[in-house]
Amino acid sequence: MKAKKSLGQNFLKSSLALKKIIEAGEIKSTDLILEIGPGKGALTEKLLAVAGTVVAVEKDRELFEFLKIKFEKEIKAKTLILVCADILNFAEQDFYQSLGDELRSTTPSKTFVPLRYKVIANIPYNITGAILKKFLTKKNQPDSMILMVQHDVAKRIMANDKKESILSISVKAYGEPKLIMKVPARYFSPAPKVDSAVIAIKNISHEIFKKNQISEEKFWEIVKTGFAHKRKKLSGNLKNTTFLKKSVLANFGDKRAEDLSLLDWITLAKV
Repeated sequence: MKAKKSLGQNFLKSSLALKKIIEAGEIKSTDLILEIGPGKGALTEKLLAVAGTVVAVEKDRELFEFLKIKFEKEIKAKTLILVCADILNFAEQDFYQSLGDELRSTTPSKTFVPLRYKVIANIPYNITGAILKKFLTKKNQPDSMILMVQHDVAKRIMANDKKESILSISVKAYGEPKLIMKVPARYFSPAPKVDSAVIAIKNISHEIFKKNQISEEKFWEIVKTGFAHKRKKLSGNLKNTTFLKKSVLANFGDKRAEDLSLLDWITLAKV
């Protein structure tokens, strides 16, 4: 099975990295795990050893057929549910449907009660942003996400240099990110051009918006406008934002968007 560049495939071959991903997931025997892009099944195998049920969504039809054979026993036992689909088009209804009658909620089929699940995956790097947006902002969020991402992306999310970005604010608004480990390019086949990293996003929720009584729509409008021109000061980027009081903006106007913390953006959005 050769990796397809068009699908961003790089197969993880490091037992240490796999071990760290499983440890970071804090997986219980009753947990439902959603795995994105299982590839050749190296992580899938580790997940099946500790989780209750794994739903693995693979877009590549060739790999899907390969995994059907490799995990025939687990699929029959219904501990693995293998789905051939594009994760970005994988809707809530699809998730419920994939679980089958035995594992699905006993509520009527048109009633979708929140699913408790975790996302654990070595994701295609070309859709990292889209995956984060899809699962962090959705109504039925995962409890946590353990993801393999590009090392530079992980550094931007963590923003340890105190320089925030839309990406770092987007993640921190919904959960608590943590860098688990750096993963050198040689740990993959084929080896990508850049190093990777395992990150964990725990305690995912919409709570920060509820607690501060601000709409997510207004919050993101302010953040996106503030970051529209990175080198400009906020006073320039937000001067035409009608719902911001000048007195409040004055407290941040001399700063650039990258200098504001999540709490600063919340303060702006609460006005």
